[in-house]
Amino acid sequence: DVQLAESGGGPVRAGGSLTLSCSVSGYTYRRNVRRYRRNCIGWFRQVSGKEREGVASIWTRDGTTDSYYADFSKGRFVISQDSAKNTVDLQLEGLKPGDSAMYYCGVGVSDSRLNYLAAADFRFWGQGTQVHVSS
Repeated sequence: DVQLAESGGGPVRAGGSLTLSCSVSGYTYRRNVRRYRRNCIGWFRQVSGKEREGVASIWTRDGTTDSYYADFSKGRFVISQDSAKNTVDLQLEGLKPGDSAMYYCGVGVSDSRLNYLAAADFRFWGQGTQVHVSS
């Protein structure tokens, strides 16, 4: 079974930092996929009553890696992947109350060439880790 487990969330004051970590098990990254198809792993967040929105993602193919960020996360958040450990981290800095949400890790494979933060491209998800930023 594919399992993703997020950790690292919690309460933090505005301006503070957190590092979220996602551990992936049971998932086989695709190789020799057709043209434009890439493995993707990323972080999303969701507030009750709203759609899940992409925060940052990493797309890989044949050893080439590209990272993508939502506008609100550029310059404040950093996504990184450790392939040997099968983990992907999200460093959050300069946190704002508006960043409060449940943060989810997702993994999948897609040939998207327009939107690299679409939840539909990520097939497997973890249970999430809650981040609460107080003012």
